[in-house]
Amino acid sequence: MSFNIGLSGLRSATSDLNVTGNNIANAGTAGFKQSRAEFADVYSASVNGVGKNAIGSGVMLSSVSQLFNQGNINNTQNALDLAINGNGFFQTSNNGDVSYTRAGYFGTDRDGFMVNNFGYKLQGYAVDGNGNLQNGVINDLKIQTASQAPKATSQVSQAFNLNSTNAVPVNVFDPADPTSYNSATSTNIYDGQGNSHVMTQYFVKNPNPAAPAPANNQWTMHLLIDGVNPSTPTTTTAGPPPVTSANKTPYSYTVDFSPAGQLTGVASIGAAPAPSDPNGIFNFPAASWTPTEADPTNPALRVANGANANADGFTVDVRGSTQFASVFAVNSVSQDGYTTGQLAGLEIDDTGVIFARYTNGQSKVQGQVILANFANTQGLTPVGKTAWVQSFASGEPVVGTPRSGTLGALQSGALEDSNVELSDQLVNLIVAQRNYQANAKTIETESAITQTIINLR
Repeated sequence: MSFNIGLSGLRSATSDLNVTGNNIANAGTAGFKQSRAEFADVYSASVNGVGKNAIGSGVMLSSVSQLFNQGNINNTQNALDLAINGNGFFQTSNNGDVSYTRAGYFGTDRDGFMVNNFGYKLQGYAVDGNGNLQNGVINDLKIQTASQAPKATSQVSQAFNLNSTNAVPVNVFDPADPTSYNSATSTNIYDGQGNSHVMTQYFVKNPNPAAPAPANNQWTMHLLIDGVNPSTPTTTTAGPPPVTSANKTPYSYTVDFSPAGQLTGVASIGAAPAPSDPNGIFNFPAASWTPTEADPTNPALRVANGANANADGFTVDVRGSTQFASVFAVNSVSQDGYTTGQLAGLEIDDTGVIFARYTNGQSKVQGQVILANFANTQGLTPVGKTAWVQSFASGEPVVGTPRSGTLGALQSGALEDSNVELSDQLVNLIVAQRNYQANAKTIETESAITQTIINLR
């Protein structure tokens, strides 16, 4: 019997050495989770069970458990490297074969799919054609590497303050004469081909009406695009010879304020398109703006560049503008057009949302990484390549986005190190070696006793 007891001890010590050796071998493997050999004693039972004076029959390896405690987070500066800080696993697919991993080595393949270092595709929520996340629909995540198409401006929003203490200009408005207007501001807008154009607004304080108001709260806003009339950039006068010149006649509007300095309304003057909202929204139908470029034969002129404005035109929203006794200032300005852009970089936030940044200053959501967790993580079946698959013991995966429920947060540009503590493993190695030697001594002693009996005469 002692031979079998010692032999079981040798086998268990060997298993312990193997588990410890595997931990040490993977001390530098990102996302690796150390294992622990768990042992149990063995007793031989009769029909009526084991008596209180029963002698054990050795030891057995009851389980090899993996410890899923958090590893250290190590920054890598690679935006597509991902680390999970907390609970959860990345879900990957190899032609439909789903596995789970904590190793965040990710990049893109030639088709733009996010894959790990074995080519398995990272799973998450994709986006539709309008850039909206399709929550609940799990797909292979794909990065759109193509150039971003340009977008013609459809809306400009501004909030400015006109100085109520300004004097009325003496000279008739002329964009080339700064003394003929009080203030001016410029904003870039875009046509359908992504060409940039400068929309300039000039503000002229109107003369005080005869009565009864003690002060005037009305201004005239003149608007030019690329320094010329938006709809007719050039004019030709009859000859001989005919003379072509830049048409610098602006679109003009009245802008009214209340005695308290709040914007109360806008109205068009002459041929300017009528406002779409008299409370402060100027409307410019597509036909009211012809995108231009410098005339190659006469740079002083502007000619149509072949592009179109937004098919629905564009609006300029100045609601919220004021007339106070302070210097002219543009408090906010934004517009929704942009030129074409190349992919400049990717960012992934702690909730797994993937943002693409383009050279035109725009950004676009490309998808969202999902995480999976299990009721019994130790029930997962390891399949190598730092991955696990679902088993009956693990239960069904609970899928969600990072930082939702009990799922951890993502950290971009980082990897989770192995959770192996080398000092502990080296001590375990010594203990397993001592156990092996002790069990070998048990067999050696039993052999000596047996030999003594054989040598009896």
